Amino acid sequence: MNKDEIKHFIARRVARELENGDVVNLGIGLPTLIPHYVSPDVKITLQAENGFIGLCAHDGNLREDGNYYIVDPSGNPAGIEHDGMFFDSSFSFTIIRGGHVDKTILGSMQVAENGDIANWLIPGKAVHGMGGAMDLVVGAKKVIVAMEHTQKGSPKILKQCTYPLTAKGVVDMIITEMGVMDITPDGIVLREYNPEYTVEQIQAATEASLVISKNLAPME
Repeated sequence: MNKDEIKHFIARRVARELENGDVVNLGIGLPTLIPHYVSPDVKITLQAENGFIGLCAHDGNLREDGNYYIVDPSGNPAGIEHDGMFFDSSFSFTIIRGGHVDKTILGSMQVAENGDIANWLIPGKAVHGMGGAMDLVVGAKKVIVAMEHTQKGSPKILKQCTYPLTAKGVVDMIITEMGVMDITPDGIVLREYNPEYTVEQIQAATEASLVISKNLAPME
């Protein structure tokens, strides 16, 4: 798979983790692809940290100057459901900090075997700030990291993060192009694998030791 195919592969698998009634916050980048793969039978509500609930696909709204009325947190054109609503940033983060988000799905630079996450700063590189991730990973009921398994061949799933942390011990699940992993008190459990890779290849691309589920199944 090329890089674009990998992103869509991961997004399609993450979409299967969403359930009827979920309030979901999506991070920038890869997670914004996920709504395209949610089953029509599953009704979720997308909360956007830039100030609205009921995020949906772009519906063609344009201002007279050719710009979009509505954008998602990534700045991409977006729409709003008929029963959605807009609000200010303080109310948006009241929803997040108040524990009203069922699942947040975001990318990461590193994840540790104990659930630590580092997704905001690479030392020595310019950064705009941590943003809402630090609130989302502690406010959401479930944190799912959707990311490529490695960065230029280097593992991103580590025994211990080497980048500055966004939060400690908050990640529940990791989904990559290689597999689906749960963070548990016993370590990272590989419960699904991509048949394009052997378990040995997945472990070789992972610094942390993987616990292989007794019910290991292929990714669909």
